[in-house]
Amino acid sequence: MALEEGARSCLLRFRKKLEQDIKPSYLMDHMISDDVLTVDEEEKIKFQPTRKDQAVALLELLLRKDNRAYISFYNALIKEAYDDLANLLHDNLPRISPEAYKSTSDTFTSYVQTVLSEGGVPQRPVVFVSRPAMVNQIRDKLYRLQKEPGWITVFGMAGSGKSILAAESVRHQGLIEECFPGGIHWLSIGQLDKPDLLVKIQSLCFRLEQSLDAQSLHRPPNSLDEAKERLRFLMLRRYPRSLLILDDVWESTVLKVFDVQCRILFTTRNRSLTDSVSGVKYGVEVESGMDENKGLEILALYTNNKPQGLPEEARSIVRECKGSPLVVSLIGALLKEKPNRWRYYLCQLQQKQFKRIRKSSSYDYDALDQAMAASIEVLPDEHQELYKDLTVIEKDIKVPAKVLSILWDLEPEEVEDILEEFVNKSLLFMDSNHKPYLYYLHDLQLDFLEEKNRTQLESLHSKVVRQYQQHYRDGPPTSGDDECLYWIRFLTYHMAKGNLSQELNSLMFSLDWVRIKAQIMGPAHLINDYVEYGPILDKENSEVRSQFQEFLSLNGHQLEQRPFPDVVQLALSQPHTSEVYRQALLQAQERASTGKLYFDWLNKSSLESLSRLVIHPHQGSIYSACFSHDGAKIASCGASKTLKVFKSTSGEKLTEIQAHDDEVLCCAFSPDDHLLATCSSDRKVKVWNVERAMLLRVFDVEHEEQVNHCEFTNTTRRLLLATCSNDKCLNVKLWNLNKPSSQNTMFGHFESVNHCCFSPDDAFLSTSSNDGTVKLFDASSANEWKTIDVRSMFTDNDEEVFVKCSTWTADGKRIICAARNAALVFDVETSDMLLEIRTNRLSTVQYCQACPTSNLLAIAFSNYAVELWDLEANKKMADLSGHLSWVHRVQFSPDGSQLLSCSDDQTVRLWETNKVHTSSAVCLKRDSDVLFNDEQIIVSAADNCNRLQVRDGRTDSVLFQSEEKPSRIRCTCMCRQPSAVVLGQEDGTVQVLEVPSGKILATLLGHTKTVLHCQFSQNGQTLITSSEDTTIRVWRWQSGECKVLKGHKEQIRCFSLLSTSPADTRLLSWSFDGTIKVWDVESGEKLQDTEAHQGAILSCHVSPDGCLFATTSADKTAKLWGCDSWQCIHTLSGHQDCVRSCRFSWDSRRLATGDDNGEIRLWSVNDGTLLKICSRDGKDGMDSLHGGWVTDLHFSPDNSLLVSTGGYIKWWDVERGEALQTFYPSGCALKRIHVSSDFSTFVTIDNIGILYILQRVV
Repeated sequence: MALEEGARSCLLRFRKKLEQDIKPSYLMDHMISDDVLTVDEEEKIKFQPTRKDQAVALLELLLRKDNRAYISFYNALIKEAYDDLANLLHDNLPRISPEAYKSTSDTFTSYVQTVLSEGGVPQRPVVFVSRPAMVNQIRDKLYRLQKEPGWITVFGMAGSGKSILAAESVRHQGLIEECFPGGIHWLSIGQLDKPDLLVKIQSLCFRLEQSLDAQSLHRPPNSLDEAKERLRFLMLRRYPRSLLILDDVWESTVLKVFDVQCRILFTTRNRSLTDSVSGVKYGVEVESGMDENKGLEILALYTNNKPQGLPEEARSIVRECKGSPLVVSLIGALLKEKPNRWRYYLCQLQQKQFKRIRKSSSYDYDALDQAMAASIEVLPDEHQELYKDLTVIEKDIKVPAKVLSILWDLEPEEVEDILEEFVNKSLLFMDSNHKPYLYYLHDLQLDFLEEKNRTQLESLHSKVVRQYQQHYRDGPPTSGDDECLYWIRFLTYHMAKGNLSQELNSLMFSLDWVRIKAQIMGPAHLINDYVEYGPILDKENSEVRSQFQEFLSLNGHQLEQRPFPDVVQLALSQPHTSEVYRQALLQAQERASTGKLYFDWLNKSSLESLSRLVIHPHQGSIYSACFSHDGAKIASCGASKTLKVFKSTSGEKLTEIQAHDDEVLCCAFSPDDHLLATCSSDRKVKVWNVERAMLLRVFDVEHEEQVNHCEFTNTTRRLLLATCSNDKCLNVKLWNLNKPSSQNTMFGHFESVNHCCFSPDDAFLSTSSNDGTVKLFDASSANEWKTIDVRSMFTDNDEEVFVKCSTWTADGKRIICAARNAALVFDVETSDMLLEIRTNRLSTVQYCQACPTSNLLAIAFSNYAVELWDLEANKKMADLSGHLSWVHRVQFSPDGSQLLSCSDDQTVRLWETNKVHTSSAVCLKRDSDVLFNDEQIIVSAADNCNRLQVRDGRTDSVLFQSEEKPSRIRCTCMCRQPSAVVLGQEDGTVQVLEVPSGKILATLLGHTKTVLHCQFSQNGQTLITSSEDTTIRVWRWQSGECKVLKGHKEQIRCFSLLSTSPADTRLLSWSFDGTIKVWDVESGEKLQDTEAHQGAILSCHVSPDGCLFATTSADKTAKLWGCDSWQCIHTLSGHQDCVRSCRFSWDSRRLATGDDNGEIRLWSVNDGTLLKICSRDGKDGMDSLHGGWVTDLHFSPDNSLLVSTGGYIKWWDVERGEALQTFYPSGCALKRIHVSSDFSTFVTIDNIGILYILQRVV
């Protein structure tokens, strides 16, 4: 089978790049194991003198091979992390049918091996004994998944060989072809917390996306919910008939993340884990021990014998091993070296001298203890000491040899020899799928070591830290390889376990450590460290701990970006009193002396953290939080299975209850605050006495699936508790707390019900379901009153519509439903939709609640945001930013003054409604003007009450504020002499006001539509305005005299004087009509008129030397024009989207242009050639390069730097086209930036109204 032509030409096309980058020796190991390369061929290649020569020889050989070799080479690139090179080859991967393998000597081995190695399924162990009966049982269940998704549980006690059986069951060509043509994907789970689980799923998603086209590549998911959605998409759309194998699952919470309607086999010790997930379920029990013959077979393989040729002690040894494959292997490894010691090892097993203090209920440790003790005993003394050091390894963690090389202070080669000895004696396991090899212990072996060395655990962990510190005296490793990953991930763990609190404090209170760990592991791990080790850190300084934790909580989403942001720049936005800011400023000042750019946010003190209180009550996601009816307490619950109550003023904990056996999904106070109800994935509803933390009632029979929500009536007049669940039919119930069973069951939904709530008068109960409807039931009779079909409001009905929740307005006349990316407001009487609040299509509405005392609606999103909307005005009032992950719940306090939100980021945040609603710090509109007067920075802009404000930017004091205007203010400009400010309005009115008195100096009427731009002449006597009414007006504003410049056919967004000289009276204007015109301002005469572009003209700039001007357009081009000749000198093509902005350098030799895709291009003015495309690094699959349109550009006076605005602010090196610094505002969509003449101060306003005055750090 020759190499396909497409694959051959692809290799030839990228040959030079491959030869330059690959390390052939690593790749050839994989290709030999795939049977596409012989050892002789490998030797010939290795004989070449240099790495590059070897690469040339390997590619020469590959071109003479077949399709299988190309696939094997591609897989090897992925395994060795050459992802960029693998992407080059991906599009030309040959499609190989299983039949193609039939001609090979081994009928299907190569095909199966390729599929399994691609999916990361472990290879057979060195000594392998088949257990056909067990394997066939599992295969039988796997065939049942051919038609529909479902779960197969392979359960049994520790050491029973579950993982080997799971891997063996899929080593079958017929099974793969018929049931899982989409592939088999293996994921080792173990005991892990949420950040570790997220890392595992990120790597799985990356592995799955690698095999798809480049467009499918996204940034890694940031939260478990986002990961679940990504996995759902990949498994249902891209790999619909594939199998996911989860090895060694401990918690039902893990399975919930994978509950995405796909085919899953998992191994576990707990057979009941699937109770918490939906779908078809099958189970296979692995017997606790192998039968005698299998045990004898293992011993025979180790000792190179036949079972019948073994001595008589062999049977007794197998019996003493209790059928554990692990223990038999340990003894087999000992006998391999000392084949005459059968009786000696039998006696050791029989003595049972090694007794456990803590016994596991599911495992008889005696046999293992004797076998382990015997195996360690035969090691040389110094190796016994080294083996003891392995006690500190975390369960389910694989360690590279280089870590042990540092721990033992030995050369890597010597370490590898010692580890090989441990592996040969079955004291250690090796992952040979990974290069370099990784080593790990079985859980039971770690239990043995921890028990044996429990008095020395602290000193063993301390030794790890000491050895690390000695090796990395100059700072932590940053290479990103397995050894580096180990230290970055587990150093804090070893410090905590070694009781090294001083070392832990100095490490975790260091901005350098935050930067390194966030860059390598992501922010979730870091935040988890501050939560987990919080009690230790708080002994030193709880304030500093909370400052670091808060910094990460507020900036975690930025730390997920690639390229990785500058942590020092992010930290400069922290409050001036924060230790994080103090360290950042010192580092910024130090680096600024070497020319690095940093910017301090001068006026941030005006913007206190909008969340009044941030509480970290639980380990793990918080699914529900609620106020007591007196507003004094908050209850919260979540993944930690606990219920907590704390003060709403301080976050001080009042009560903690271990509430359920599984995740607690909701909690609710009774109207008198004496009771708290909770409901859980364990299918139980419980009622607690709040004061005494005492359980009063358990309802555990009637709901058969997880209970999603619980809520009491609003008054005690007739106290009832409503609950809803994932049951298919009997899913909504009302409980009278004095009765043991439910008082009523509401019928009507045949899919899961996510939420239920009473109307304000308790007359009705609304229920929200995955069937796409909200139903209203009469609370007295339990009869259905009406159905609101939310699903019909979405036109693309091919997608399911899940209604997440519903909320009633205070008057009970409207009900608001959350579904997909919208909150829909319905009239209760008529069921008509009154209003639709649609949001960013990439985020889903998780929850919404109407304020009990006002027209506000709070909405929680999957993109970490909380928004406040005014239902009367249909207008967003505030963005509440701060959460790091999905926000699950929002609730107003009873008086509406506060709002709480809870999230996967383990925090509950409290917000002051009025403060986020009206705070002057978040109320300016983006159309602004700035005057730089020596040290003073004066800013004029409208606020969200439609008043014009003039502010001192440095002190944030308001110098002048107009009264509220009846028509929206759309533009403003200031004049130094006389001291005046202009505002242009939507109704066409222009007003000139004196500053600071506010006296109206002139009201100029004439424009008939929105005034879009205004500008004073240099002497301040003339005011020029342009409008949507297609005219420009030139006012002698003190006398009211006006000239009207007519000629454009569409709105005029902007204009520019052709020169700064008072003698030059020419004005350049441009419009959406595609024309540019030049006018004489004095006479009103039109001097030039040219059709410049096919599309709307979006920006224009005159060169500082006055010789040229540039135009940019929606037709994706920019053009250079001569001011005198009026001819187009150059057309600049290459942008892929509307060209939104342009700017000449101060020497008039370069032009910068920015487009709506976030790309900036630098051009030579002289010949129109492209000089640079500003760095394309880090384009996110879901984002533009600049977080939005490039709206403004400015060069520094020496033309070496360029600043640009879009979704954020970026500074660039003009010569190299590289980004030097980025500032991320709280909002986005910046319109323009005002720059001081010395390029040291920058002023802008974001879309949520925050004013930023940034000054370069020197």
